[in-house]
Amino acid sequence: MFSAFVNSFKIPELRKRILFTLGLILIVRIVDVVPTPGVDPVELERLIEKIESEVGGGLLGLIDLFSGGALRRCAVGSLGIMTYISASIILQLMTAVVPALERLAREGEVGRQKLTQYGRYLTIGICLVQGLAMAYALENPGSLGLPGRIVTHPGWGFRLMTVLTMTTGSMLIMWLGEQMTEYGIGNGISLVITVGIVSRLPDSIYSTYAMFQKVDGVARFNLFHLVGLIVMFLLVTAGTIALTQGQRRIPIHTTRRVVGRKVYEGMNTYMPLKVNYSGVMPIIFASAILSFPIMLLSRAPNSWTVCHQVASAMSRESGIYMLFYGGMILFFSYFWVATQFNPLQIADDLKRTGGYVPGIRPGRPTADFLDKAMTRITFAGALFLTIVAVIPSIMASQFKVPWLVSSFFGGTGLLIIVGVALETMRQIESHLLMRHYDGFLRKGRRIKGRR
Repeated sequence: MFSAFVNSFKIPELRKRILFTLGLILIVRIVDVVPTPGVDPVELERLIEKIESEVGGGLLGLIDLFSGGALRRCAVGSLGIMTYISASIILQLMTAVVPALERLAREGEVGRQKLTQYGRYLTIGICLVQGLAMAYALENPGSLGLPGRIVTHPGWGFRLMTVLTMTTGSMLIMWLGEQMTEYGIGNGISLVITVGIVSRLPDSIYSTYAMFQKVDGVARFNLFHLVGLIVMFLLVTAGTIALTQGQRRIPIHTTRRVVGRKVYEGMNTYMPLKVNYSGVMPIIFASAILSFPIMLLSRAPNSWTVCHQVASAMSRESGIYMLFYGGMILFFSYFWVATQFNPLQIADDLKRTGGYVPGIRPGRPTADFLDKAMTRITFAGALFLTIVAVIPSIMASQFKVPWLVSSFFGGTGLLIIVGVALETMRQIESHLLMRHYDGFLRKGRRIKGRR
């Protein structure tokens, strides 16, 4: 495996792509640490920590996670890549219900470019709204339950400057991610998110070290707990890799066709149906949607005791929260498959190109077969995804492991890191194998999922 990394720098084109990607990642990290003018960073960090401790992070914690901690520093890149992801999700969902967008998606490269352009415009709109909302929130920290003053010179001057700088920073990060995809290695947007998550690793390691330090002569965790943490991390990581790579291969046979002067011979191939077709989207949807009612209830007037009791009962460590959280992940796993996986369209495309599933009649029977197969494997994937998602909350509530440490044992962060790492390794390995170098596995064996 280490020889594969060494061989990566022996190929000029691959070396250039890797260095280009690393250079842009450095620029992204600089954008994430340059502070927005007019904000007291110490008071802001207190605010973010208070909100995360009360409502379990929620949407603010998710944005801060994807931005690599830029939100708690109120950096130029505070909005990060989350705005572009939100715009992409909205467009994907609208494509399934708006006929005009669906036609664009089926027009090939021209249609995809048009949808990408719409996504950029929508990203700017989301940045403007979120930037203005963040400026108001920073000017009025009392509305979020924190006394004190965060903004040194409040007013429209600060609001316009905050909106402009944060929108520019978010669009710059989006553009850098697209450049990584085109001229670098791996998926740029995913790499930006992954680097932001991994940037918390040093703090997590320090928190892990602090767990085993003695307080008043007594340590809460010992060597036995350390071995358990290591074994659990390896098991969860292995399970996450299996979930990310798992697929059911539907055999596809194509008949011999004559198109003009070209003759296409029949061949046997397969259609991969991913076990975790929805990726991390169900976790993102569930976290974002659950955060809103909890945040609203926790900000209710003090006389509304029922609201505060419900908000306290729905804390991240409570069993009720985990029950709702797991149920919403299961729901959104099926919801995402229902909106993005179209068995009728796939069956029509197979019929048009002369392909068929052995033993299944073309057309509607093929669509029913694919729908039934996808429903079954989605249940297994959604169930395992729910288990991976709730592991950090269980560790934090039942075993008192700090959230900064337990968040690396599952949830959105681990799924993204594993998925992006595997995809980047596949791309590097393809370059190596094309030039007769061994890949990341000896004797030219390829990463599971490649043929």
